[in-house]
Amino acid sequence: MNDENLLIPDLLPLADKALGEAEGLLARAKGKVARLIEAGGIDRHQHAAHGFAWMATYVEALRQLRRWADRLGELREAEALILQAAFGEYLAQLKGGIAMSQTEIVRPGDLGLEDARLGSAAERLIAAGNTDAVRMRLARLLHDSLDTGDFGRLGLDHEFEMMREQFRRFGAEEVTPYAHEWHLKDELIPLPVIEKMGEMGVFGLTVPEEFGGLGLGKLAMCLVSEELSRAYIGVGSLGTRSEIAAELIRLGGTEAQKRKWLPKIASGEILPTAVFTEPNTGSDLGSLRTRAVRDGDVYRITGSKTWITHAARTDVMTLLARTDPDETGYRGLSMFLAEKPRGTEDNSFPAPGMTGSEIRVLGYRGMKEYELGFDGFVVPAGNLLGGVEGQGFKQLMATFESARVQTAARAVGVAQNAMELGWRYALERVQFGRPIFEFPRVAGKLAWMAVETMLARQLTWFAAREKDSDRRCDIEAGMAKLLAARVAWANADGALQIHGGNGYALEYPISRVLCDARILNIFEGAAEIQAQVIARGLLSRRN
Repeated sequence: MNDENLLIPDLLPLADKALGEAEGLLARAKGKVARLIEAGGIDRHQHAAHGFAWMATYVEALRQLRRWADRLGELREAEALILQAAFGEYLAQLKGGIAMSQTEIVRPGDLGLEDARLGSAAERLIAAGNTDAVRMRLARLLHDSLDTGDFGRLGLDHEFEMMREQFRRFGAEEVTPYAHEWHLKDELIPLPVIEKMGEMGVFGLTVPEEFGGLGLGKLAMCLVSEELSRAYIGVGSLGTRSEIAAELIRLGGTEAQKRKWLPKIASGEILPTAVFTEPNTGSDLGSLRTRAVRDGDVYRITGSKTWITHAARTDVMTLLARTDPDETGYRGLSMFLAEKPRGTEDNSFPAPGMTGSEIRVLGYRGMKEYELGFDGFVVPAGNLLGGVEGQGFKQLMATFESARVQTAARAVGVAQNAMELGWRYALERVQFGRPIFEFPRVAGKLAWMAVETMLARQLTWFAAREKDSDRRCDIEAGMAKLLAARVAWANADGALQIHGGNGYALEYPISRVLCDARILNIFEGAAEIQAQVIARGLLSRRN
């Protein structure tokens, strides 16, 4: 097939019609799954419910990619092929089966759909959208993208493009050359790097200007998180701690708490950490057992926490504990701003009533993970968030949308990094007298990485824009996190495969990126939890 014949005529109108056909299939699936769950409950029909969530995520991703094309205006050939390949592949999977994981394929029949036909527009795109020839042509068009960073224009305003470029340069100069050594030595990210991030406003991006922040929205947060995570996920994740803490205080704190804590968080003067999860509870926060008992002007905290990121080096913990022992569910939980001294090399946890031990992990090492123990740890009563007991779970839930959008952005950054590592190696590695990039399956893998990274990116930015517009976006944030985490893992796995045996060697950065990517399907709500949230939310909507 000749290159000039690869673009499908009238691509945009055809994509619009195919999108409508996909939406029709989704509506039929919703009716079928709703009846299954009404009869047997969502836990009994979890495969179907989660499959419906994945189907809805695919349709939304295609919808947002189509809107991306409108924002770009006139499409260049590479961008048109990205759109064409995305529609061709995702429509084919909607019809034939979606991989929820590497061992779980959900097919229309699993959702009760005997007839998964889409329509003539979708069939045309399935037949010609993501062919081998299309991927080869796209790979050739993107051949020089490592030099320009242009794997398809993004459709951003000039101000956002400048912000993105600023943090890309910071990552390239201050992080990328050193990240792999930090990982191999299992070292904390150096404080001078964190201090520079503070000077650049990373920790106060979304903090209102009146409290010392930049007063920007979640889209800006996504751009910064993506670029920092592209350099190293640990650096990109430093902002997550501050984002969660600042959001908790901004939405749930008293005026005095806002004025005390937000300026210090925004400047990077203090580093926060989130202390929520307990052993044997995971995502079931209603089962938390850590106690906070009022004793005059203080609370005394007793209990255990686990998977606490950056715990030793931080200055304040957003700590969730049970203040009502008679309430076993969410209502008995309260949130505290628990101050602690920063740890040292000799004594990681010098606070009275607090102990900690490191959890050794495969990747995501730059901040380290810890188990914490509390035995009468003292928190002033004035540090009860909002000043009222029993509001902790409600306060935390108000931050979930932002946290998941930010995690999706981190995943997009990791996906981009993995793709670029694979691309660079494929261009440099010579086998059988030519760069392995020239072998179709190598080039095809890379082209599809570019397509799916753009899908995940545009879905993530959509969720961020919804949040910036003060619209509820728990479903959209869950979709973004669900898809972006899978794309990050797929890109890392594919890029390591392109490296061959060298990818399995610790000296190559792709070995680190693979380990880093794996956690994205687990933290901030595992993929199964995201699918459950999406399914429940969509099935409860009337249309």
